[in-house]
Formats: sequence, C-alpha cells, structure tokens
Amino acid sequence: MSDGHEGDPATLGRKRRSWTLDEKRRIVDESLEDGASLAEVARRHDLNANQLFTWRRQFGVEAVEPKNLAPIVPVTITPDTTPKENEPNVTGQMEIVLAEGDRILVWSDVDSAALTRVLKALARR
Repeated sequence: MSDGHEGDPATLGRKRRSWTLDEKRRIVDESLEDGASLAEVARRHDLNANQLFTWRRQFGVEAVEPKNLAPIVPVTITPDTTPKENEPNVTGQMEIVLAEGDRILVWSDVDSAALTRVLKALARR
C-alpha cells in the first residue's frame, strides 16, 4: 500500500521522530521557564513550534496573555535641526516615557545593544 510519498524528494530519507512522554514533558517544561522563547526551545530540539504548542495544550498549559503591555502612543518626528553657524552643536536626544510614567532619556550616541537590554529588563518587571 502506498502513502503517496515514495517519489516525493521532500520526504525521501526523512524519518518521523518519536518522542517519549517524558521527553515531551521536559521540553514543555523548558518552554515554560521564565524568559524562555517557545520558538527557540523548539529550534534547540529540532522541533516545529506548532508541535510544541500542541504538546503544551495536551499537558493542559493554557496560553498566557501578555503582561500589561504598554499602550501605543503617538510619535512626532520633527525635521532635522542641524545647528546653524555660531550655534552650539547639540546631539540628538530621545525621550522614552514608560506606561508607569518613568522616563528614559537617550542621546544619539547610545549603544543600541545596551539600550535593548535595558528596555527588555524593564518590560519584564
């Protein structure tokens, strides 16, 4: 009896992996750790993220609603204000106002990787 895939190059040589219940549970638990990315956990285990979602549902893990996301606020972009002759050279500045009212001032020379780490840390609190 044919399954219709004998000549399909996409399925030649590919075997389905069989996961034990303990392996599934361990991977699901790993996906639930604080700060874990479901896509990264699936990739580490050579697993499709949709399969991991299915396993989570099978183990009774409910989808988690995002924690208090900051509201979308309007942004105003002003024209370039390059200093004219005899004016002091002022570097660009950005102000980030968080939902709780905290403010972060950032200048144009900020290291973007450092700023990203700060914002991610603040988002977790």
